[in-house]
Amino acid sequence: MASRAVKQAGAKKKVGVKGARRPEVRLPPLVPYGGGGLEPDGDYDGLEFSAVDFVGQDGAGARFMDCALTGCALDETRLHHARVLDSVLTGIRGVGTDFASATFRDVELVDARLGGVQVHGAVLERVVVRGGKIDYLNLREARLRDVVFEGCVLVEPDFAGARLERVEFVDCVLKGADFSGVSLTDVDLRRAAELDFVRGVDRLAGAVISPGQLVELAGVFAAEMGVRVVGLGE
Repeated sequence: MASRAVKQAGAKKKVGVKGARRPEVRLPPLVPYGGGGLEPDGDYDGLEFSAVDFVGQDGAGARFMDCALTGCALDETRLHHARVLDSVLTGIRGVGTDFASATFRDVELVDARLGGVQVHGAVLERVVVRGGKIDYLNLREARLRDVVFEGCVLVEPDFAGARLERVEFVDCVLKGADFSGVSLTDVDLRRAAELDFVRGVDRLAGAVISPGQLVELAGVFAAEMGVRVVGLGE
């Protein structure tokens, strides 16, 4: 009997989902940014960027280490292949920001207001996106590991072809999400405030949803399988 109980407990454990490891960002005393504009392949270490206007600037390949960016404008800012490490970005805003193929590691993104941001092909590891709203987030072919979307609104996010491992959606709204071609491992959708998929519900293997979400998504699953739901007498 005891052996059976142990086996049952082990089986229950396997049903669960591994939680994301959150970043532990501890910034050192920071030096105020002196201005001068971004530079391609620039090296920014231990700096505080407060309400800086980076609109239209080119910081491709730049490295931000132990930095705080607060209230900065990033409209059409080119930051592809940039590396953002052990940093906190608060209240940043921008349309058309280019973070393609960038690396984010141990990063907190708080209350962002972004639209059409390009993050395709990027690598995100130990990242928390908390609060704010991001429209048309392009994460195609990106790799996300230990990422938490918390209390934010994502409008038409594009995860097509991305790989997600230990990713959590907590009190987060997903509207018109594209999950086509994704690869999911330990992705927890149970605490999402709203789930709405336009494509890719057939790729949710590796994700966990709640019983209530299963009921809400029943029509989407049926449509994906080609099943018509018709009441008696109709």
